[in-house]
Amino acid sequence: MVFLPESSDFMSSSQDQMLELAAPLDSHSFLNNIRRAAKEYSIWVSVGIHESSSEPKKVNNVHVIVNNKGDIVSIYRKTHMYSSDMNDGPTVDESESTTPGDEITPPVDTPLGKIGSQICYDLRYPEISIKLRNKGAEILTFPSAFTPKTGAHWEILLRARAVENQAFVIASGQIGQHNEKRESFGHAMIVDPWGTVLAECADNAEIPGMAIAPIDIGYLKQIRKEQPVFENRRYDLYPKI
Repeated sequence: MVFLPESSDFMSSSQDQMLELAAPLDSHSFLNNIRRAAKEYSIWVSVGIHESSSEPKKVNNVHVIVNNKGDIVSIYRKTHMYSSDMNDGPTVDESESTTPGDEITPPVDTPLGKIGSQICYDLRYPEISIKLRNKGAEILTFPSAFTPKTGAHWEILLRARAVENQAFVIASGQIGQHNEKRESFGHAMIVDPWGTVLAECADNAEIPGMAIAPIDIGYLKQIRKEQPVFENRRYDLYPKI
């Protein structure tokens, strides 16, 4: 299975360009090419793209999973909108250009295991991961485009979500300078349920990289049996998500 990052279709330099390039899923040329390739090579693909929104002058930030027949089997629209106003970084408010999703997509069965979908900034909110785990997720995916500044938290957050939920975490990431306004941190990473980093892309924006690792669901089940964290939760003290 192949995992591609957030905004795999394009990284726009303006809102006008973004609105021009975004498209409905059923007529999305980039996504249709992914679907054809998935069918031709009999592979599953997880990919982040832009979808036209019903809200004027906005798009949807979407995570799509395509099966090996070229069918779309999961659609998740990013729910948490990134905002930042750091002294030494750009001011960003994703909600100005993107419509937030209003639901958490249930985990989907894949050859690797049950995959729960999120996108980038969602990583900072553990509630979605917990809810996906409660719905059966064994793998949490985060197609992303972290900034160089926020990249300081990247590995910490990925390993935390893996340990908290005793799940594999697969996080593909954009890297390098896209245009004068956008630069991404990279460091695509695969983390196991014990929090061990199994693979990570090199810090080199000049050379395309891949992180490759086996996903052993038997190992996941062993960890969940030996450390029954979710069975020991105190729902009499706090609500179940």
